[in-house]
Amino acid sequence: MEKYERKSSLTIRETLERVAQGELSVDDATAMLEIPRGFQIGEHTSMDTDRERRLGIPEVIYGEGKSCEQVVEAVKSLRAVDQSALVTRIRSDHFPQLMSTFPDGNFSREASCMLVGEPLVSFQNRGAIAVVSAGTSDLAVAAEITFCLTAFGNQRVHEYRDVGVSGIHRTLHVAENLRAMEVVIVVAGFEAALPSVLGGLIDRPILAVPTSIGYGTGFNGLSAVLGMLNTCAPGVAVFNIDNGFGAAFAATLINRGPR
Repeated sequence: MEKYERKSSLTIRETLERVAQGELSVDDATAMLEIPRGFQIGEHTSMDTDRERRLGIPEVIYGEGKSCEQVVEAVKSLRAVDQSALVTRIRSDHFPQLMSTFPDGNFSREASCMLVGEPLVSFQNRGAIAVVSAGTSDLAVAAEITFCLTAFGNQRVHEYRDVGVSGIHRTLHVAENLRAMEVVIVVAGFEAALPSVLGGLIDRPILAVPTSIGYGTGFNGLSAVLGMLNTCAPGVAVFNIDNGFGAAFAATLINRGPR
């Protein structure tokens, strides 16, 4: 790979000459020369309509911090180029206008998400994905994960709720089922011990999502994320606090396998 170290500075002519000389494959040259192909520009938004080609999943709209009008504009921009639109972190006061504007949309107040159109992608699933929440207070983040997984085209998503380690028998009860999953996403707040316990019980990749649930010294999820990062169990990957979307995206890439 040493001969490609200067690839970012090669001119188009130099790149094509290397292909002609057999020094560079057509696929490598294509990857070097490709640039994003499309943007849908609105008054407040610049939607990346090329993202599915590059990443396998189209752009997703993050609703938090946006006005309802800005969310509507972003959704319409994607629909204008025949792309489905997934919106996460919708505020509760957004729902009435969004439901009126997009009556054919799929809405979830629990997940704070909506999907307008069909699932974003269609692919051959390698297996099932489990979404495991430690407590009922973690369900909002777990719901975002489940909604996004389905929107991303995962066909078999199983939820296991309220199986935290404060009643360890509940955790042990579901362990056998989790061994049959392709990926296990674990959602937990407080001291967030559940991923570590499951990491010692099952041989599946574990994606750990800390939540901001907990009393004072939980520091709005800081204790949970530090606990997960310091796990002694191998095979645990940790996401940001309350970032259900990120875990769902990564799980989808694992579940679809190589392209």
